[in-house]
Amino acid sequence: MTDGIIDGAQPLLDEIASRLDGDGRTVAVAESLTAGKIASHLGAAPGASTWFAGGVVAYTNETKYSVLNVDRGPVVTSACAGQMADGVAGLLAADVAVAVTGVGGPGPQEGREAGTVFLGGRSGARSLTTELHLEGGPTEVVEAATLHALRMLVDLVRAG
Repeated sequence: MTDGIIDGAQPLLDEIASRLDGDGRTVAVAESLTAGKIASHLGAAPGASTWFAGGVVAYTNETKYSVLNVDRGPVVTSACAGQMADGVAGLLAADVAVAVTGVGGPGPQEGREAGTVFLGGRSGARSLTTELHLEGGPTEVVEAATLHALRMLVDLVRAG
């Protein structure tokens, strides 16, 4: 990690910034497991003030339900990640959104093992979700989840 940026993140941030620079699209993030790490990375990217709408750290279940309109029930799911992305896109009127929910560890949650992470993404009418099983302790899981979310964001902005 250099200057608070996770190793491997800078090229992703540079691509996101270059693709969004001047094209009018905005990006939003909804984070649970990563607790704002994705947003802090995006905020440090070149020209972020022109394309980064902001983010919501929805760490508690109730915040996911009440702020992001996630259905009540388990939150370590693909459905929750997708709803978080949809919710933050609507809340912040963003064109592109990514969301992350999961279990950092050290123990399980909702019957899911530590390292189980779900990503959700939205770009216009296109939506996608991904399930990951990451290795390491809580710090490593959060960093890996952040990188995966940034990669998803690159894919979404590339697709237009």
